[in-house]
Amino acid sequence: MSTGSTDEKMKVLVYSDDAATRAEVIQAIGRRPAADVPLVEIVECATEPKVHQWLGSGEIDVAILDGETQPAGGMGVSRQAKDEVYDCPPICLIIARRDDRWLAEWSKADAVVPQPLEPMVLADTVADLMRRRNSTRLNAK
Repeated sequence: MSTGSTDEKMKVLVYSDDAATRAEVIQAIGRRPAADVPLVEIVECATEPKVHQWLGSGEIDVAILDGETQPAGGMGVSRQAKDEVYDCPPICLIIARRDDRWLAEWSKADAVVPQPLEPMVLADTVADLMRRRNSTRLNAK
């Protein structure tokens, strides 16, 4: 478990073609989504190729993907990353409709947060995924 030391950071990727959605996500999770997790370093992406580049780099700790992004939605990006990226980071999928939950399950996302975004729900979800990532890394050592 992380001590949340001031020099420790985890990279969180935020993918959406909508700058307002990215800003809303970034504001909701803040600099540190919970007291027991490290500070967050945000990586913003608006295009699918850049997301795959970042996810494949091994530098991302948690990814937040907008299911409504065009032309490549977060669900398809999540599914591809989970199938193709070694040690793929945990993925949180933002969905617009409750009926999209089955697609979110198909996408192999680790967590799902519905629109409209509730900042506390998103922050708690991201903090849980950060803890999971830290735990996975500690167990791998």
